[in-house]
Amino acid sequence: MPDGVHLAARIWLPDDADRNPVPALLNYKPYRKRDFTTAADALSQTYLAGHGYAGVRVDMRGSGDSEGVLRGEYLDHELDDAVEVIAWLARQPWCSGQVGMYGLSWSGFNSLQVAARRPPALKAIISACSSDDRYADDVHMMGGCLLTDKLTWGASMLARYMSPPDPAVVGDKWRDMWLERLRNNGLWVAEWHEHQRRDGFYKHGSISEDYSAIECPTYLVGGWLDAYSNTIFRMAERLRCPRKALIGPWPHKYPYRAKPGPQIGFLQEAIRWWDHWLKGRDTGIMEEPMLRVWMRDAERPRRRLDKWRGRWVAETKWPAADSASSQWFFRPGRLTTENDPLEPEIEISSPQTAGHTMGAWCPHGIDPDLPGDQRYELGHVTAFDSDVLGEPVEILGASIARLDIASDSRNALVAGVLSEVFPDGSATLITYGVFNLTHHDSDEAPKELEPGKHYSVDLRLNEIAHRFAAGNRIRLAISTSFWPTVWPSPTPVVLRLRPNTSHLSLPVRDPKPCDEDLTPLPAPEVGPPSTAEVVSKPSSDWTVTRELESGRLVHRRVTDSGLTRLDHGWEFGKKLKLEYSVVPDDPLSAQVLVRQIITFGRGDWSVRIESTATMKAERNSFRLHAALDCFESDQRVHTDNWDHAVPRDCV
Repeated sequence: MPDGVHLAARIWLPDDADRNPVPALLNYKPYRKRDFTTAADALSQTYLAGHGYAGVRVDMRGSGDSEGVLRGEYLDHELDDAVEVIAWLARQPWCSGQVGMYGLSWSGFNSLQVAARRPPALKAIISACSSDDRYADDVHMMGGCLLTDKLTWGASMLARYMSPPDPAVVGDKWRDMWLERLRNNGLWVAEWHEHQRRDGFYKHGSISEDYSAIECPTYLVGGWLDAYSNTIFRMAERLRCPRKALIGPWPHKYPYRAKPGPQIGFLQEAIRWWDHWLKGRDTGIMEEPMLRVWMRDAERPRRRLDKWRGRWVAETKWPAADSASSQWFFRPGRLTTENDPLEPEIEISSPQTAGHTMGAWCPHGIDPDLPGDQRYELGHVTAFDSDVLGEPVEILGASIARLDIASDSRNALVAGVLSEVFPDGSATLITYGVFNLTHHDSDEAPKELEPGKHYSVDLRLNEIAHRFAAGNRIRLAISTSFWPTVWPSPTPVVLRLRPNTSHLSLPVRDPKPCDEDLTPLPAPEVGPPSTAEVVSKPSSDWTVTRELESGRLVHRRVTDSGLTRLDHGWEFGKKLKLEYSVVPDDPLSAQVLVRQIITFGRGDWSVRIESTATMKAERNSFRLHAALDCFESDQRVHTDNWDHAVPRDCV
């Protein structure tokens, strides 16, 4: 890099690239190419090289085997470095001068952000499971509510970004590099929690600030169970560059590996994209509809699912030219298509345990992290059910609950869950949304509520494509808490809903002829798997328990990646414990624990990083404590402790 820092890369090349230069495809992230991503890279990078591309994996500054310090996500030096890497790739004798960039999650985010900087050699990108708006859709906030994943993901990153490089790669300087990270990284998650409104922290890295900045062709990929599907619709509408979008039934995984399926040949689809934009070949990909999505059929609720039934449908543009909506009105316990202006107000108040069947905010589909049966929320929520459907109802897009609502508290949130209810009473979560009522005017300047005053707010549910089956019912469940997805309001809340000026709007869609003309997507193809040895098998244990006397509800997730040994002798493993607990009648009882242990070793040498973080709710603040202990061959080499009281800002 221009400042002298060296970044580490692994590059997969076609055998004849020195004689026949090829385009380079950059995957740029902090998740350690040397160990934790080797299995995934083996499947994809060899496939790309086998189809005439240079697959390039770069450890970001301060991660893996790269020098420097990683002080946060999407900082300027991260994006500056990426621009330099792209220019370096274009100059290599095995590169044709054409560069693409792609990735999922973090590397999907920075693919968008780097594209907005317009490096000359970057000709196209693929961005999967990413966001255009870091405030509206990211691990930090949702609808102005504070996500618990801000803590859990941020705290789990603590042990990761404090991990050392491999001495076999960087040599004797490995310990100095490690100590530089330990002494200079700090606690990201403390700073993150100080930003609870849409300020410069979130605007930086959000391409929604200027969609026109991206000019190179962009392929957007996501899944209905992923936390970032909303962003695809905004970008499909607002980007002005050549673009395509693909959304399946998937969680936070690439489509060739994701469950529930159907899994598809995503790498073949990617090659079609790259061939068109980087090699000038007519693959026909840009003649197909801009937006292709999986229209889900009714499925009974399951925490783990191999395949979600449905079919592919398409739109030539978004929003669709013939988009329509149907309105449903609220009556005590009922959703109806007829409005009654004389209906009295409906009171809504929930225990803090409402939302306990939600599953993970961002499922990966590996553990039982999908939403559970929503019938077990009855008694925690205020539910409105339609009559039994006489014919199927298909929706595509965002359902919106327009609520005329008053609160008895100055701070309050409202959550809504749209479910499909089967004749036996079981209910599958279709989509959901949360909204912090203090953000009724603005995410940048929230205001405390005036108790008793009515506000008109839009509770926007996550975009979805779903076909409600005839014989089932549609349910909207509204609650004043949504634990453990978001932190509760500081006091118990009672909301009063005026049903005659409130309604639910569903984005109905009729089947279209173009749905039948879609080119079938192929079955997955991948490169040869890695030859890593499994020293100990992975395991996971998810439990939900309730203390009988206090009523405290405890969600506990314990995962162990097992221990893996690579062919060069490097061993690595990770153990993670997440624990969320709350007492039903006390929002200030809410607390979250994150504990992680990461180990690395070769022969009789080993390194261990242990981190712990806890956060508790208080009336005017959140109390955050974190600790870090690092060991070399069981000798402690570094320790840190942090305590922060983070003021609540209309949260």
